[in-house]
Amino acid sequence: MHELSIVESIVRIAEEQAKKFGSQRVSRIEMEIGKCSGIEMDAFDFAWTEAIKGSCLDTSVREVIMIEAKSKCSSCQTVFSVENIYDICPECGEICCDLVQGKELKISSIEIEEPVLSEKPMNYV
Repeated sequence: MHELSIVESIVRIAEEQAKKFGSQRVSRIEMEIGKCSGIEMDAFDFAWTEAIKGSCLDTSVREVIMIEAKSKCSSCQTVFSVENIYDICPECGEICCDLVQGKELKISSIEIEEPVLSEKPMNYV
């Protein structure tokens, strides 16, 4: 299940970013996943639940934006929606089409909680 390694990479990136800004928590993470990215969403969801435990993402809101898959016909240049990468052109029936959208897998935004500043002890003279 490659979804687990993908989720582990997302957790690592989120933790690096939180640390960079002096925080230990991410409040929200938004990802874009293409419908032809090869990600099995049930496996991704299961891996997510397990991999975020004890991490900076364990209480965060996760938003996944699914990106529609589109191909461009190499013969007539028609751009059309596809369910899989082997769909034929609906205009000319050409088999050779290039996937131009739908393979995305990226973090589009991370909202990091402000770090909790510890109060300095007061010095009494």
